[in-house]
Amino acid sequence: MQRPRQTADLVALLARVAKQDRSAFSELYQATSAKLYGVVWRILPAKDRAEDVLQDVYVRIWNRASSFDASKASPIAWMATIARNRAIDEVRRRAPVSIEDAPQALDVAAEGLDPLAATQQSEELQRLNECLKALEGDRREIVLLAYYTGLSRDEIAQRFGHPVGTIKVWLHRSLAQLRKCLGS
Repeated sequence: MQRPRQTADLVALLARVAKQDRSAFSELYQATSAKLYGVVWRILPAKDRAEDVLQDVYVRIWNRASSFDASKASPIAWMATIARNRAIDEVRRRAPVSIEDAPQALDVAAEGLDPLAATQQSEELQRLNECLKALEGDRREIVLLAYYTGLSRDEIAQRFGHPVGTIKVWLHRSLAQLRKCLGS
């Protein structure tokens, strides 16, 4: 049997799943599991945990199929939302919640750095600024956008109007230049 790819096919499968049709559920899984695994994997990039969450996602789809409304969302968007929310719940669930899970929380932050650490940090920042100034203007801006403001390579590529591959190469070369400068 050919895997359903059309929205109408998925809507029909979900309607059958809502009636507890196991063969429809199997077809739905075959048609959508790769996509939903990708959604979970981006949030939870640990194979075992992602697979466990995906299994739970399909249990939820099985139990909630009757609540799907095609007038409000596409089937894949509805299922991807369930997958995304479940993966986020898992990340939150696994976050440290006690002092035993996060002993570094006991390290009380001082009001400021001690004078020696402040001097060392100031000197390191000064060296980094000198090395950043040695980069070409665009390259310096790309490094700062990526590593200081946290923009993705895709976002930087859109901003500069260059392919993502070009941005990756520029970042790689710029970081190598910074390493060389800081190492001297």
